[in-house]
Amino acid sequence: MIFSRDLGIDLGTSNTLVWSKGKGVILSEPSVVAVDAGALSHTVLAVGASAKAMIGRTPGSIVAVKPLANGVISDYELTASLLSSYIRKATGSAMFGRVRVMLGVPSGVTEVERRAVHDAAANAGARYVSVIEVPMAAAIGAGLPVNKAKGNMVVDLGGGTSEVAVVSVGDVVASACVRVGGDDLDEAIAAYIRRTRNILIGKRTAEDIKLKIGSAAPYDGEGTLAVRGRSLTDGLPADTQLTSAEAREAMQPVIKTVTDMIADALERTPPELISDIFNSGITLTGGGARLRGIADVLRGMTKMPVNVAEKPELCVIKGIGYCLEKQS
Repeated sequence: MIFSRDLGIDLGTSNTLVWSKGKGVILSEPSVVAVDAGALSHTVLAVGASAKAMIGRTPGSIVAVKPLANGVISDYELTASLLSSYIRKATGSAMFGRVRVMLGVPSGVTEVERRAVHDAAANAGARYVSVIEVPMAAAIGAGLPVNKAKGNMVVDLGGGTSEVAVVSVGDVVASACVRVGGDDLDEAIAAYIRRTRNILIGKRTAEDIKLKIGSAAPYDGEGTLAVRGRSLTDGLPADTQLTSAEAREAMQPVIKTVTDMIADALERTPPELISDIFNSGITLTGGGARLRGIADVLRGMTKMPVNVAEKPELCVIKGIGYCLEKQS
């Protein structure tokens, strides 16, 4: 079989990135599908950025859906539609059906969940599909010496999952995965405002708060953000003010879940490799690595150096692309 195109796909809960051989990353869009829920077949109306723009702004019959939850497929048919759309964008219809695809999957998925990702890509039009675990791809994409007899620890903080892996001699020695990520930080902020202000805010507003004033640790220049939502008392529009400290307090339970995961992985790491990690440090990848103060929190917790990879949100897709290049 001669393949017209090799594609690497980082199918994330929040965003999907597509890498093409010889071109690099050619597509980065939200993992969102807009459907007409009133139609018998749930007709797909939009995919990606145009679908995300519909969230909270459409009639009740049009629903913007994330077909992946916590790193795994929650809606098989919509995931296949999303993949099909992105494969067509990446290749053009003339090449559709003669494409080889490699996808990243969380390390904690079951064999059934892994197979669902494989089958969704195949049904989306890929002729040959292979998978790679996200932490290994992230380590490769971050430039860690994964093939050496040396312990390297990578922590990938995604939208739906957070994963940690200790890699040595091209294999994962110890790993852990929790199904919380950036989306859960948004939900925690929304829940905090609902609980303390009796105001309901949308997902996009919660994400905006996280990006503008959110942090895992205190930082210089902390401030206050005006937040608008709907009062749960009378249903009318309502305004409030949220401080950086309050946003941080809201996110603490999710951050603690991540730090506990890393502590668990360290406890199961052989002492010889722990020594290596003390010297080289922990590398953070994924979009969550950009959260203010997260590296400081992990340094304090582990007593180890913690480094944020260059362009951390691209590490997984770069690692997938590297593996595809080596296969050719």
